[in-house]
Amino acid sequence: MTAYLILENGRVFQGEFFGAAGEAVGEVVFTTGMTGYLETITDPGYHGQIILQSFPLIGNYGVIPADLEKDSISAKAYICKYPCQEPSNYRNEGDLDTFFMSKGIVGVKGIDTRALAKLIRDNGVMNAKITSQPPTEADRVQAAAYKIEAAIPAVSCKEVKTYGSGNLHVALLDFGMKDSLVKSLMARGCKVSVFPHDASPNMIMSMRPDGIMLSSGPGDPADPTNQVIIDNLKELIKLDIPMFGVCMGHLLLARAKGFETTKMKFGHHGSNQPVKDLKTGRVYISSQNHGYAAVAAREDCYFVNVNDGSCEGMDYGRSFSVQFQPEGRSGPTDTAFLFDKFVENMKEARNA
Repeated sequence: MTAYLILENGRVFQGEFFGAAGEAVGEVVFTTGMTGYLETITDPGYHGQIILQSFPLIGNYGVIPADLEKDSISAKAYICKYPCQEPSNYRNEGDLDTFFMSKGIVGVKGIDTRALAKLIRDNGVMNAKITSQPPTEADRVQAAAYKIEAAIPAVSCKEVKTYGSGNLHVALLDFGMKDSLVKSLMARGCKVSVFPHDASPNMIMSMRPDGIMLSSGPGDPADPTNQVIIDNLKELIKLDIPMFGVCMGHLLLARAKGFETTKMKFGHHGSNQPVKDLKTGRVYISSQNHGYAAVAAREDCYFVNVNDGSCEGMDYGRSFSVQFQPEGRSGPTDTAFLFDKFVENMKEARNA
């Protein structure tokens, strides 16, 4: 069945449906990963967005349930040039077409993904509508009017749940976390209690955590619905308890510390983003998924992006945060040592 992608600027791309055929409206973002598509598809950080894979062949190792970040999909739709119809891998349990159909997710194949990615790179992120009907001006207007709002409340957990039984207890605030974040902490001997995004400082501290983890997540950190989070973080900061923020956690912590955030032209999405540690001068390759950045002078930054110089991390002493994903799922594990840094900070604070 023919699928039409109508951008808010009026440009139309034509392809074919796979997965669930139907309509979808969202913000189109391109990701540059050659692999890791399963982790990308199930990352809650893509809530409200249409994922565009810039690498042409996707799905060659199939669907592997153990690699999924969540059982559900928060993205509005998925676009790739050539979805593999006959995946081959000893862990494979299905193909993307069947997987998307079971989840009710719209997939589009066969469009000129290179041209679409270049268009977004040159002009910035744009909204789009996917439909099976020939495009009209009403479709363009609908796409242009779309806005992602209250994203974190939509993907956060609703109640506290504890994992593991380690010696160090971490309170993890769920802003749209990936399951690999919990697994990374548990692998380092941590017990992890996952809290809803708006959990109060009293609720969190009643469980006597050794440290607080601020997860990744979708949307604009300056969204009014996030103000309760920022206010809670301001109170937690006063306690001088070790914190570690990643992605959205980094941005919300930055705002709680008095920094502003801004929307980027097309953001960083993919598993090949170079970041520089300004303390050591070493460059790491990182996995990223974000469309906003903290506004900070270079001397305030812990890491910066080598490509565009944007702030990729801040160090506040016992607390620190990074814009990238150190757990490395869907990408490299170059920066996994940051979890060890967090563990050491918690041990030092306990023994102080």
